[in-house]
Amino acid sequence: MSFTMGNETFTVAAKLFAQNRTRLVEMLRNKVQTGSIILLKGGIEQNRYNTDALDLPFRQESYFFWTFGVHESNCFGAIDIDSGRSFLFLPRLHPDYVIWHGKIYNEDWYQKKYEVDEVHFNDKNTIIETLTNLHAKQLLLLKAYNSDSNEILEPPTIDGLNNFPCDTSILYPVMAELRVFKTDQELNVMRYVCKVASEAHKAVMKAARPGMYEYQLESLFRHHCYYHGGCRHLAYTCIASSGYNSSILHYGHENAPNSKEIIDGDLCLFDMGPEYNCYGIQWDEMHKLAEMIILSHLRDAGILKGDLEKMMEARIGAIFMPHGLGHFMGLDVHDCGGYLGDAKPRSTLPGLKALRTTRTLQERMVITIEPGCYFIDTLLDAALNDPIQKKFIVKEKLDDFRGFGGVRIEDDIVIWANGNERMSNVPRTVDEIEQFMSERQ
Repeated sequence: MSFTMGNETFTVAAKLFAQNRTRLVEMLRNKVQTGSIILLKGGIEQNRYNTDALDLPFRQESYFFWTFGVHESNCFGAIDIDSGRSFLFLPRLHPDYVIWHGKIYNEDWYQKKYEVDEVHFNDKNTIIETLTNLHAKQLLLLKAYNSDSNEILEPPTIDGLNNFPCDTSILYPVMAELRVFKTDQELNVMRYVCKVASEAHKAVMKAARPGMYEYQLESLFRHHCYYHGGCRHLAYTCIASSGYNSSILHYGHENAPNSKEIIDGDLCLFDMGPEYNCYGIQWDEMHKLAEMIILSHLRDAGILKGDLEKMMEARIGAIFMPHGLGHFMGLDVHDCGGYLGDAKPRSTLPGLKALRTTRTLQERMVITIEPGCYFIDTLLDAALNDPIQKKFIVKEKLDDFRGFGGVRIEDDIVIWANGNERMSNVPRTVDEIEQFMSERQ
């Protein structure tokens, strides 16, 4: 079966996830003993605190979704590495479910939908009985560390699981590395999402007027992505900032909820992105190159003075671009694998320590390129009080830009051996923006 929201939205075939399972089995088969079984746990549906109201529309855990493409909550999945056979375990629903939520489907329906080999409803001992019947000699469980959040996705815990030898070290680096390199089918989904997001950003640009509030433009973005693209979820909290707020890197949170009125002359920064069906050179050198270019323009504008190489040594670039140049993108907006492979250890230097990867770029990686320049009072004041950094700053000129905010230009790029592909398509140069805005009604 395939997933689609209808109305000419993109169709995602279940074979995308079957291919991922095949890649996973092929990568592991020569690394583990015979009788090894992968066991994964899906995401859990959560209520709002102690009420019976669901807090948010359920969104599947990304490793589980990459493997099985399953949308339902509270599921488990297993793969027999020797045979490649896949098993899906779904919660058995109460008969009253049909009254409140609709039809209850049987195992055959789910098997056809997700194209797995077997589907079972997860009664008390179903998973343990299945593992026993498979003569499992070792269970591979996912314990996934996120190098951006420092959070750990804990492995599944089931009564009876301790009857089997379990390994939590093998699976994570293999799955994360496979997720770094996208298949053709994954790239097609991402191209669709980038197209939807690009058109939504263009709609926001044309709608923006003085007197509107930031959240109104956020709502327009959300509406466009869902109404025209079938994108029910956003990939992260919308950053819809104007004026000084555009210098706040992760504006839009609960304490700053995109609530400012847009004033005539404000520079607006919109960092917003949807998701659909959940979906060469070392990167630190590219970050340094971006810093160098930004510093050269700031020097040309009279804000900075002095030798560019010495500015780099003094980490002046981190004052104006404190974040990393970009990050891997996929099922998660900050996708996994940034510090696997040939990645250098995370730097301790300002700016560079914010990099979400230091790997060498390779074909089929998808990465964002988002250089930015911001005038953040806290960082500017600290630099002016630093005996080394203040020598490069022309304070009188810098003060003219206090309260200006900031700008970030973001593109979503697929790395190819014969030239890279920009999937996003939004006006970005001054001339392009002026031409585009002149066409609005």
